[in-house]
Amino acid sequence: MITIWPQYLDKNLSLSQGRKVSMEYAVSEPSISDIERALKRLGLTYNTQKDKSYPGKWYENSGRVLVEWEDSKLELLKEVSLKIKEIRN
Repeated sequence: MITIWPQYLDKNLSLSQGRKVSMEYAVSEPSISDIERALKRLGLTYNTQKDKSYPGKWYENSGRVLVEWEDSKLELLKEVSLKIKEIRN
């Protein structure tokens, strides 16, 4: 299981603030529903936890998604980011 926090994909955050993908892949203010839509289109099994808070921003409930994935976390994040960009265009 791999955890995806919206902060991992957020273009408006620096790497030290939690972004995990390069600016080339990052999207502006990704929501849990954006991530869910992307995972659904990628045909992946996931579980959403909307009441969770990113440790760096413990005071806001951003939620997170747990995904069944065999490859590297970074590969998954890139796939999801690209799919969100595709959906938004």
